[in-house]
Amino acid sequence: MDFGLCVASQISDIEYVVEAEKLGFTDAWFGDSQMIWSDCYASLALAAEKTKVINLGTGVAIAGTRAASVHAAGIATINQIAPGRTFFGVGAGNTAMRIMGLPPLKIKEFKKFLQEVKPLLSGKESMMERSKKLIPIKHIMQKEGFVNFNDYIPLHVSGFGPKSLALAGEFGDGAIISMPPNVSYMEAYWAMIQEGINLSQKNINKDNFTITALTAITILNKDEKVDSGRVKKECGPMAMAAIHYAYEQWRNFGHSPPDVYKDIWSDYTSMLKLFPQEKIHQRIHEGHNCWVLAEEEKFLTPEILKSTCLIGTQDYLIEHLKELQSFGLDKLMILPGLDSRYEVLKRVSKDLIGNI
Repeated sequence: MDFGLCVASQISDIEYVVEAEKLGFTDAWFGDSQMIWSDCYASLALAAEKTKVINLGTGVAIAGTRAASVHAAGIATINQIAPGRTFFGVGAGNTAMRIMGLPPLKIKEFKKFLQEVKPLLSGKESMMERSKKLIPIKHIMQKEGFVNFNDYIPLHVSGFGPKSLALAGEFGDGAIISMPPNVSYMEAYWAMIQEGINLSQKNINKDNFTITALTAITILNKDEKVDSGRVKKECGPMAMAAIHYAYEQWRNFGHSPPDVYKDIWSDYTSMLKLFPQEKIHQRIHEGHNCWVLAEEEKFLTPEILKSTCLIGTQDYLIEHLKELQSFGLDKLMILPGLDSRYEVLKRVSKDLIGNI
């Protein structure tokens, strides 16, 4: 199994990716969230200059904030600096759009984006729809060193449900999923992906389609509790981001929160009611996948931490990941808390990389 890292794009700390490369991580996925982090393409350019072998790409780019042609030119520019080790991960924008008070792209809109960007990633002509008119577009200066389409740019599509994962199968070379708790989830995810593969009539199977899971991870020391201070530091931001996502689903669509949140839901929603509602979209995702606000730390119960993140002893995690790998999980994309990220890289490198 390959181990990569999801990078909260921070242009002031590209050395984090340099260190990951030294420690054996295979991929660095730079997040694209314009209201909280540095620009992903600017950060990728610096990382491309400072690294030699680690694969670099977006994890994930947001379809709703930039045109398909802009994304394609951006990642092809990175491919010019880091030829053959560049990829394009993309999603509908559950955080990047919500944080501006906007919804992520609907499935129909996301499909249109994928239809447009797929040929552009290979330097081919695509059809751009504007005002119900289709316009043929193509990067017309490909041979002067501006961009690189000669080295293939794999497309990875983020999906959390059957429709988005079907799009991953239809258009992508891989899918990005939330961490499956067990193999039955992997089987379900693959069935959803297969629906899209069938539509595309591509010759794709589990051997040539890459599935990557996003998670945070803590390797427990002997007798360490699941909710220790170290675990909360390493995995708390990811666990809290999952609560933020559930809250968005609840307030926008009336979806019931997962059962694991039932004991904290009343206190959590009451806390957010105290914030000015015209700016609530700015508050919900504060600290997103980087740190946990002081008033939210009480919501990090052992059950919530375990439901979102990979937490266990070295032996348990190796066995668990080997089982998921046997059912089609190819890569992990880990996103530790900001303050603990270097320590997590070293521990994962020492205890897990090369053992699965």
